[in-house]
Amino acid sequence: MMLPVHALVGMVLMIPVGAVAPEFAGVALWGGLVGGVVPDLDMVVAHRKTLHFPTYYSVLAGGSVVLALLVPTALTVAAMAALVGAAVHSVMDILGGGLSLRPWEATSDRAVYDHYRQHWYAPKRWVRYDGSPEGLVLTLLLGAVLWTVVDGALRWPVVASVVVAVVYTAVRRRLPTLGQQVVQRVLEPLLPNRLLRYLPAHLLSDRDT
Repeated sequence: MMLPVHALVGMVLMIPVGAVAPEFAGVALWGGLVGGVVPDLDMVVAHRKTLHFPTYYSVLAGGSVVLALLVPTALTVAAMAALVGAAVHSVMDILGGGLSLRPWEATSDRAVYDHYRQHWYAPKRWVRYDGSPEGLVLTLLLGAVLWTVVDGALRWPVVASVVVAVVYTAVRRRLPTLGQQVVQRVLEPLLPNRLLRYLPAHLLSDRDT
């Protein structure tokens, strides 16, 4: 699923914190946002494997919830929110499309890598691919919910997520061709082979890297 969905899900999951402990509402929402985003920082290097930990994040998230309940501080609540956001992100990606340059073609049987079990989960394709129309609808619904709950600076990531989702959905099917052209025509002539090998292989031209 696309990043805006994960960012907003991380925030939405923390809405109940504001009802139970209003003093921690802000830190929980920001923590959920960060946790929802962080796993996708592996997008360039071994995406959905390097920073996606569906089992480990889930275990840590469960422990952090208990800790935050027993010792409620800004730090424990923020850590709990971030870990819950990261765990849900990692699991949610299993429900989306597979890892491929054009995931709408449904050619990949890899969704998320589980380091604990040492295997790839197959994609469920409930949301067919990142940037799909149904992903945009989900983003808009999440954004609408958050807009009625948050105010001030917390509205900025909501607006940004919706804007990014709209633009990304509009151009998603054109990105594979554009990405290949940028890598092959701009980066390959400039970068040495030792750096090119860190780029996704499907973006590179047929050459010995």
